[in-house]
Amino acid sequence: MRFDFAAMDAARTSAQPTTLLALETPQQWLLFAVLTAVAGTTAHLIDHAAWEHVRVLDIYDKDLGRLFRLIGYLPTWLFIATAFWLHDRGDRSSRAHGWGWRGGLIFLAPTVGGALAELLKLVVRRLRPPMDTFAYLWRPFSDHPWSTGGLGMPSSHTMVAFGGAAAMSRLFPRAWWLWYALAVACGVTRVLAVAHFASDVVVGACLGWAAGVVLTRYMPKAFATNAAVA
Repeated sequence: MRFDFAAMDAARTSAQPTTLLALETPQQWLLFAVLTAVAGTTAHLIDHAAWEHVRVLDIYDKDLGRLFRLIGYLPTWLFIATAFWLHDRGDRSSRAHGWGWRGGLIFLAPTVGGALAELLKLVVRRLRPPMDTFAYLWRPFSDHPWSTGGLGMPSSHTMVAFGGAAAMSRLFPRAWWLWYALAVACGVTRVLAVAHFASDVVVGACLGWAAGVVLTRYMPKAFATNAAVA
């Protein structure tokens, strides 16, 4: 007996197109808040050890390091979204479902993640890690109140990467591990380069994932398009 896995996946996706039942109920939000608090606290406990021992300062001089950093670079997702727009625009079945939705989701998820990161930096105001002496330092609100330059909590690159990964893993669930592996690698390079504390990255990963998941709920047509072209 021959199974048409593509058809089965399309049917499953069209039947449940939004968020795979993530962050839909108060209980799920409470669990997310608790897990984020635990993960963030644990990351703070290892910040010093990571800052001192987990260093590869030339990570971005290497091709692989540059690749992983680009996963958290917003224009990367603009190019990916444009590719989907061009593909779906030329497909009759996807045009019937609204060809721009899938590319729109792929662009908006990391964009919302990055914008939220910049906003939170202005509120938290914790500086990036010093190179020579471990310390948590905060910028007073009277000093450049609207500039995020030099601020590190949460990591913008990580939030962009996880926002994009959350969207891609829902559009292409059989490859979910690949998108999240790339996002994790992006966050790890930020710690290796001493551009962020580990806690900056962990908190950014949790919030970026949540931003991507929530956004999928408001763009269900992106999944209808995905099922049509599967």
